[in-house]
Amino acid sequence: MPRLTTIRRAIPLLLCTLLVTAPATAEVSQKALLERIERLTARLDQLEKHNSELEQRLGATQDLPGRIGAIEEHNARLARSLESEPEMTTRLKAVEMQVEKAGKASGVIEALEGVSANMSLTTIAQRPSGGQNSQLSYRGDISVSLPLGDVGNVSNKFFAHFRLGQSEGLNVLPTYAAPNAAAFRALATQPDDSVPGLAQAWVQTDIPLFSDSSVQQAPQKLALNFGKIDPFIFFDQNAAANDEARQFLNAAFVHNPLLDAGGDIGVDANGFTPGMRLAYINEQSKQEPWQVSLGVFGAGQGAHYTRSFSSPLVIVQAETQQRFFTGQTGNYRLYYWRNGQADDYAGGVERHTGWGFSADQSVADAVTLFGRYGHQSSGQVRFDRALTLGAEIGGSYWNRSGDVIGVAAGRLRTSNDFARDAASVDADGDGLPDYGFAAGGAERIAELYYRYRINKQIELTPDY
Repeated sequence: MPRLTTIRRAIPLLLCTLLVTAPATAEVSQKALLERIERLTARLDQLEKHNSELEQRLGATQDLPGRIGAIEEHNARLARSLESEPEMTTRLKAVEMQVEKAGKASGVIEALEGVSANMSLTTIAQRPSGGQNSQLSYRGDISVSLPLGDVGNVSNKFFAHFRLGQSEGLNVLPTYAAPNAAAFRALATQPDDSVPGLAQAWVQTDIPLFSDSSVQQAPQKLALNFGKIDPFIFFDQNAAANDEARQFLNAAFVHNPLLDAGGDIGVDANGFTPGMRLAYINEQSKQEPWQVSLGVFGAGQGAHYTRSFSSPLVIVQAETQQRFFTGQTGNYRLYYWRNGQADDYAGGVERHTGWGFSADQSVADAVTLFGRYGHQSSGQVRFDRALTLGAEIGGSYWNRSGDVIGVAAGRLRTSNDFARDAASVDADGDGLPDYGFAAGGAERIAELYYRYRINKQIELTPDY
């Protein structure tokens, strides 16, 4: 401010000086002097305006402590108000806790995304005709699927399956097909022991082909599985006859009898084996996808991780889904197998080959027909032909949509070699065939069940 005042006072003195000296300076005209004076006056007005703005800002800054004090006083009054109203304080704290819990829950959900788990308990009471003792058995299964993270557009997951149970059921009866495929007892245990075991543990990698999209959207992909596996998860599947815990109980209807009951699948005593499976999956037609699979699994002693793949089980399957009967879904599978360490009926080890066919076709909204055929091409086996047929009928026809009726029949033909040897070999000299089967003919089986749904978690199934 003093500087501005000095400038204002100096202007008249400068003007007088200029006027006095003007006659002596001919080059400077009166007009030029007036222009200089106007410019000086304009600069002076700008300085005064700028000075006024600075004074206003300084006044606002001087009022800042008062404003801060007012805010602090307001906060203090708010705190005293909350203390005097405990209900409001409690509600605020509850809201804070809910927000914190929601954040934690969101983190847990994000961590568990893609994880799935399944648990089941199957209890079976059976009694054979002929006065033999009844059997009670149970089996528990726990499976977990975990995503392993994607590498680019390649997805990976890990699958683990644990199983425990007690009793062998009626599978000690002298029949080719086991009448209780759900019975399970861990090896090397007493009959009253129930020891859980790792049934399966394998990794799956899905690789999209000819596409930059994700595996779920790719029309063509490769699927690779390796680890300890149940081969029937990927081969010889069937929508109406594939689960002994909910569908048919006899092993001849659960899988192809020549592979399962006949033992050519090559798994260990608990039904699992080390190996790998590679599949090409084509879903360019969503209505009618198809795929080709190749499996290589340990067989014989290989199923126990000894000489794992010196003579493995090799199985190839082609499958397709078709729409017949006015758009009803059907699945058709054709497969060939070769087991390099199969057991023959005389107790030796040899190579077996064969082929099979599995089909399930919906013919109505709640009716599915199924059939399997097995043909043994080489090897000394008890049965070399097997045919099973059946149907699954939903309960919507009698207002019980959760119920199911299943009916099936099968014929297992005795091989010519076994028919000949069974009638002639009597090594123990008791006058009876050593193999315990009548010569020639076939084993005929049938099964009927009704699955009654009590609720979504519990089902009761009378079975004959």
